Amino acid sequence: MATSNLMTEGSVPKKILLFALPVFIGNLFQQLYNTADSLIVGNFIGSSALAAVSSAGNLIFLITGFFIGLSLGAGVVISTYIGAKNYTAVHLSVHTAVALGIASSIIMTFIGTVFAPQALLLMGTPDSVLPEATTYFRIYFAGAAGMVLYNTFVSILQANGDSRSPLYYLVASSIINIVLDLLFIAVMGYGVGAAALATTISQFVSAGLSLRKLLTERSEIRLVPGDIRFNKHMLKQILNVGLPSAFQNSIIGFANVVVQSYVNYFGEMAIAGIGAYSKIEGFVFLPITSFAMALTTFIGQNNGAKKYDRVSKGTHFGIACSLILAESIGLVMFIYSPFFISLFDKTPEVIYYGVQRARICSPFFFLLAFSHISAAYFRGYGKSTVPMLIMLVAWCIIRVSILAVTGIIHRTVLMTHWVYPITWSISSLLFLIMLIHSKRKKEGE
Repeated sequence: MATSNLMTEGSVPKKILLFALPVFIGNLFQQLYNTADSLIVGNFIGSSALAAVSSAGNLIFLITGFFIGLSLGAGVVISTYIGAKNYTAVHLSVHTAVALGIASSIIMTFIGTVFAPQALLLMGTPDSVLPEATTYFRIYFAGAAGMVLYNTFVSILQANGDSRSPLYYLVASSIINIVLDLLFIAVMGYGVGAAALATTISQFVSAGLSLRKLLTERSEIRLVPGDIRFNKHMLKQILNVGLPSAFQNSIIGFANVVVQSYVNYFGEMAIAGIGAYSKIEGFVFLPITSFAMALTTFIGQNNGAKKYDRVSKGTHFGIACSLILAESIGLVMFIYSPFFISLFDKTPEVIYYGVQRARICSPFFFLLAFSHISAAYFRGYGKSTVPMLIMLVAWCIIRVSILAVTGIIHRTVLMTHWVYPITWSISSLLFLIMLIHSKRKKEGE
């Protein structure tokens, strides 16, 4: 095992930052090629096409988020065994994770390609947007295996403390995606389906590069194709940690699909503007999600090594950095949101809706950051059920209930904005209570 990748030794801030920085840059490029579709579609095809891509976004996350959650569970299990230096278990868990990734990719491809039109109809997608949204959705999921397997391979590499290799692969695939987007849409004049095709091709490139890295690894995470099979014990552990994370992502995705169905009521301009904001939020919040991913791996390895003092120091450092970053990002977003939204579409009504969402949500980014970091803490300990239940209550049940009640009384686009800060506040309060309870429990042991 390469000791340079271990997070159980050395300076706590340095280890977390050195892991988080490549994750951040990698996520930046991943978000870039996800956003490239919207940027190029909005500028070269128009507002209606941008609305089609935006309307499919939340539904895509509803499905993909579940399988990404499973890969997170695999990463936690593998990192814990790496920290404990149980290399036989590392080998078994790696190959079980890959077997699960292959099975998941088959299931997700079937679900996405078969049920796309029905799901979009249930969301109340406008007739003018539906055909292009369906095309985008189906082509995207025809290549779902690339996305699922990439996340599986990356979870293994990151569990080993390697956050640099995924960065290189994402840079390459992002460049390919943008070049293909421009070629297919700007040069050849194809529609939104071409944007999905470009994304699919780039995802397979990143998956292929990650696979090559695992096949040539010189540590215990090396992938041996003949050993890829389910180990019952390891599968149970991965599912115990991964299923709550998977359901958590799906819960968030479902709630956002409900919100999207309310946004759809206000027409193409609202869909396009709020969809553009969502892409920007994904960009600007990357430092926080990167810290969260780093903290999960850090806690997983140190928990496996029984170095609980390092876990405490890492958690405090992660929370402090995330809150400061989040509010700094929120301030920039609040001030410059008109410029950011205009990059996607210069139609005044589209900009109006996007800026409206940005200026309501961005002052409360610190609440969203605290929820993400707290969830990372519990996932690192293998307690994924805690964030799942909190997200279920705050980000699903309460969020959907607020929209349902206000929708009956008076349906307004403002409530589709305010429902986010309200539920972020509730989840942060619940996480704070659980963190205090967890600390007291550990002090009593």
